[in-house]
Amino acid sequence: MKKLVIATRRSQLALWQSEYDKARILEHYPDMEIELKEFSTKADKILDVPLAKIGGKGLFTKELEIALANKEADIAVHSLKDVPVEFEEGFVLAALSKRFDPRDAFLSQNYESLEKLPQGAVVGTTSLRRRLEIKLLRPDIELKDLRGNINSRIAKLKAGEYDAIILAATGVQKLQIEGEVNYFTPISIEDMIPSMGQAVLGIETLDNDEIIDLVSVLHDEDAEIEATIERDFVRTLEGGCQVPIGVKATLSEDKERVNIKAIVGMPDGSEIITEEMNINSDDYDSAGSELAQMFIEQGAKELLARAEQIAFK
Repeated sequence: MKKLVIATRRSQLALWQSEYDKARILEHYPDMEIELKEFSTKADKILDVPLAKIGGKGLFTKELEIALANKEADIAVHSLKDVPVEFEEGFVLAALSKRFDPRDAFLSQNYESLEKLPQGAVVGTTSLRRRLEIKLLRPDIELKDLRGNINSRIAKLKAGEYDAIILAATGVQKLQIEGEVNYFTPISIEDMIPSMGQAVLGIETLDNDEIIDLVSVLHDEDAEIEATIERDFVRTLEGGCQVPIGVKATLSEDKERVNIKAIVGMPDGSEIITEEMNINSDDYDSAGSELAQMFIEQGAKELLARAEQIAFK
């Protein structure tokens, strides 16, 4: 194979991620020609409505999948947290990159942390999962929707529309724009459990052995263990990318154990289910569904159904 075409979203972060994977591939195939082809997704075009209200699967991925199906591109690079847990026939998740910082981050011009915010402060986020976890930490906080790319969200913060905003730490770190705000503080996983697959890049392609073999150089086994658990948890709960579910699997330094933390609840924090599990890493392929069954027995599916009804009003 002499040329590889990568389908990517047009955002600065998506382009960074595609360039990152391009560089990793070129380390192994230095003579290969690699082209980035840019696309706008549904989520990129509709910026005045919370994602949960747009509805549907693949808000950040569908247009890239169409490009793969039409042979306009060979692979698509996604933020794994935006990738649906079920693929349409013919498509495969061929590789998972090494995980970056999985934490959420607190950004503010005037306050050091969520704890230091004054009573009734305005915090920007559209994520139902982040809304839930913020409300558990600070019930007094006023939450305000926040859409757009990273740069536009930070611009709104600096314009005074919010006292603070919550973003994925990895995006800010990749673009090296921590200095754009006075305070950039990653939030511990103990305080805010991330979305499934947060900070992992997923490489999608058609079920083509040649391309799957080529992108295998990007695959990271540690990321596979953690992401498989997290995605199986969400799949078993039948939850999508835009529902209030947090789940984080963390592989121990010796690779022998995995700690899993998960939370499901109402976006206002009024009802929650939370559990923690520790397993042998060899058992990772069944752990996510087993943990989800514990949640289901406590009424998690019914809780998520009610949470979605509120989100779509």
